[in-house]
Amino acid sequence: MKDKELALQTFTKQKRWRGLWAAGTLAFSVLSAPVVAADLVVSAASSLSNAFKELGESFEKQHPGTQVLNSFAASDILMRQVVNGAPVDVFASADQHAMDKAVAANAVVASTRRDFAQNAVVLIVPNDNPKKIEGLADLAKKDVTRIAYGNPATVPVGRYTQGALEKSGNWSAVESRQVLGQNVRQVLDYVARGEVDAGFVFATDAAIQSDKVQVVQTLETTVPVLYPLALVERQDRHPLAQDYLNYVLSDEGQAILANYGFDKP
Repeated sequence: MKDKELALQTFTKQKRWRGLWAAGTLAFSVLSAPVVAADLVVSAASSLSNAFKELGESFEKQHPGTQVLNSFAASDILMRQVVNGAPVDVFASADQHAMDKAVAANAVVASTRRDFAQNAVVLIVPNDNPKKIEGLADLAKKDVTRIAYGNPATVPVGRYTQGALEKSGNWSAVESRQVLGQNVRQVLDYVARGEVDAGFVFATDAAIQSDKVQVVQTLETTVPVLYPLALVERQDRHPLAQDYLNYVLSDEGQAILANYGFDKP
């Protein structure tokens, strides 16, 4: 078979993706060009964007001729794409919930599932902190009217946030002032631009814009903030997908993640 015949069609040519396009949820960065057989496609949570870009570049240097194509979005959006047959090789989620759904749908190879990183959820405010917010208790003040967090229905950081605030007794005050983000980076941008009074993001995301936001409190989550990854279950999975997964788990891969603030699981 000729190389051109091996090239996968873009999602826009596949009828099964029309519904996702209509809903505006197809978030692949690789849609601008067909995914070809030499491409190793990784779907990863938005909070992994910076770290996984470097991981991909490092992996490419060790495997000439292989291109790592990253797709970053909220974990649940990526999970749904994988479940619906997207040509993805590796799926990395920001929580166990999204990965559990992928496993239940037999969309990933359960035996390859591994936790590879750990994070924390933090309360952040704009650097000038005009509302003088110093902790969770201040979120109930009358002049605090807009608090951003990820939509718990689709965004892991939102689920972690809701669980932590329900436990601490602050959920009602925060929910009534909600500005929902479609992924953690959107929440970070809301706070960095001063469009909201405060927000909840992962600690690694806050560190990326430390010149624009400040952390005022780290939340005590009900479960550890662990990131799992696994190989996607599909016939044409890239032959180096397992090698990529192993690289993420290796000392070198873990060192790259640590440079972006992630802890070992």
